[in-house]
Amino acid sequence: MSVSQGQIAATPPNFWDRHIMPRMITFCCSQPAVERARSRVVPQATGAVLELGCGGGINIAHYDHARLTSLAGVDPSPALLDAARAKAQAAGLDVDFRAGVAESLPFDDASFDTVMTTFTLCSVQDPGRVLAEMRRVLKPGGTILFLEHGRAPDASAARWQRRIEPVWKKIAGGCHLTRPVSGQFSAAGFRLGDGDARYLPRTPKFLGWVEWGQAHA
Repeated sequence: MSVSQGQIAATPPNFWDRHIMPRMITFCCSQPAVERARSRVVPQATGAVLELGCGGGINIAHYDHARLTSLAGVDPSPALLDAARAKAQAAGLDVDFRAGVAESLPFDDASFDTVMTTFTLCSVQDPGRVLAEMRRVLKPGGTILFLEHGRAPDASAARWQRRIEPVWKKIAGGCHLTRPVSGQFSAAGFRLGDGDARYLPRTPKFLGWVEWGQAHA
């Protein structure tokens, strides 16, 4: 099997999604605390790498270029893809960044040594399909590297997440606040490797719970 069937199409963007949301996401996802977290995860990528939600190119500065043999990516936002390609070009990286959604990756089976997802699983339409697609394109013995925010472990923060989420999804590109992070990999049959979890400093708790680590098929 190559590219999976039954594709989920990206919703046509409105003015907010085209012009405001990409800038807001880039700003929020490049704050100092988030950048420090990225610096722990992204340099671990090796070999042929696929990045989900590559738009914006925020991870470009964190890759160890000497460890990469290729870098591909997918993102539904044309504006964010343009920014990512520009950053890659400025960094001297030859990349294959394509428009698309993570539920239907436009790449062949067993193509990548590393699949990277940073602050992306919160906003996909169907996390189960995304996890299945990650497994499909990953080479035997490959690694998923993840850095994601999600459901907080303490009751007070979790209540605020449930209250805020309906509005938050509308203004933040479908971002969910209440999805589990590590647990969804375990539930999908992945074996978890080294990782950590904590609240980001100087970040509202409803947004600040992050988990990062490795997952293996």
